[in-house]
Amino acid sequence: MKGSHNKRNITAMARIFIDGAAGTTGLQVHDRLKGDAGIELIILGDDERKSDEHRQQAMSEADITILCLPDDAARTAADMAAQLSARIIDASTAHRTAPDFTYGFAELEAGQAERIASSDRVSNPGCYPTGFLALVRPLVDSGVISADTVLPIAAVSGYTGGGKAMIARYEQGQAPAFTSYGLGLAHKHLPEMKYHGHLQHHPIFLPSVGDFAQGMLVNVMLPSSQFERQVKAEDITGIWAERYQNSPLISTPAYDEIVSDGFLAADRLAGTDRLELSCFHDSQNSQFVLTAQLDNLGKGASGAAVQNMNLMLGRDEMTGLQLKR
Repeated sequence: MKGSHNKRNITAMARIFIDGAAGTTGLQVHDRLKGDAGIELIILGDDERKSDEHRQQAMSEADITILCLPDDAARTAADMAAQLSARIIDASTAHRTAPDFTYGFAELEAGQAERIASSDRVSNPGCYPTGFLALVRPLVDSGVISADTVLPIAAVSGYTGGGKAMIARYEQGQAPAFTSYGLGLAHKHLPEMKYHGHLQHHPIFLPSVGDFAQGMLVNVMLPSSQFERQVKAEDITGIWAERYQNSPLISTPAYDEIVSDGFLAADRLAGTDRLELSCFHDSQNSQFVLTAQLDNLGKGASGAAVQNMNLMLGRDEMTGLQLKR
């Protein structure tokens, strides 16, 4: 279906249907688009949202449908869209390694933004994988990290990444200040990290949630012995800088720009669509912590969906995205 596009020609006013607009990601996408003069949102009422007939009609009228649904519902909706030749962006986990979907991480590699622009079926990346892949994929591609390496990840996200139930618990003061989960080491993001990281093994991934609404730190810890050749911190940041030199969203800031009193705040980029990469190391450059910082609802979810929508519509990629808090 890539390249077929919807039946209607896209005019100056693009029509967007958010299927699942009542969820956290859907609400964020809606809020970003409602004031956009170039976008007409197709809105369904409470009863209509539960009707396949109304949803199919909305998909057929839309230039792009953004699926903000649980995985099983997203699979059903994607099948519905395929029957209609409707263009979709799926924000669920369901299709992130599917061969008939384009992975919606525009900065992942050369040509990815163009592939997204010409695709009818785009899968939005996960929040944790966005940080992980931004750190690791350029190092795998450059041969610094072997595809055979088993990478350890320790990460923390704001509680909005956990959906309505978790948000309610935290906002009612009924959740711990900090908690780790995914203790069976089988988190649903692992296949995505392995596949798009060009890795032979799943990483060892320990995610956590903190008592803050939005923000995220993704940390990959490596001794120098795990690298394929001798590198220093500036070599790593240089590889990132080269990969993302044309990206307005991804950067490698200096230590003093991001660390305050020796602390790196997980919520520092909350409210933005930026993604910042850092390489922390000891004085001998024998141990490294590679860190990605982002908003789990920004570049990690809704912001990425809007970025992908812009590419698919042929608009300025940065329309509706935030660089500053």
